[in-house]
Amino acid sequence: MIYEDKAKYADILENSITYLENRGFENIKADMEGYETPKSYSKAGSDITITPDIVAEKEGRKHYFDISLKSEKPNLLKSKWLFLNALSKLKSSSFRLITARGHYAFTQEMLEDTNLSKKSLIKI
Repeated sequence: MIYEDKAKYADILENSITYLENRGFENIKADMEGYETPKSYSKAGSDITITPDIVAEKEGRKHYFDISLKSEKPNLLKSKWLFLNALSKLKSSSFRLITARGHYAFTQEMLEDTNLSKKSLIKI
């Protein structure tokens, strides 16, 4: 999700963290109060900063998670997903999307637009 939507969808972020904890993920870092903030990445020559919503480890492998929710700025969200996908490939990590009921169709459409349609979604 983009920064503007973080306060609006804090409950979905909490549910996602609980879901991941129940699935055995450890060292969870999340972009919310009470958790360590994941590393942010800045675009050179711009004021754009990208922070994954959740970063966790399981079996020694790092996993990046982003929460997919309807947004007023879909292009910014697409750019974030493409960057996190490329970053995860460079670091031999995993990148997955988490979505909630009412946002499935939006997420599928966005994945098709970015050629990430092979990504499996975590539906909460």
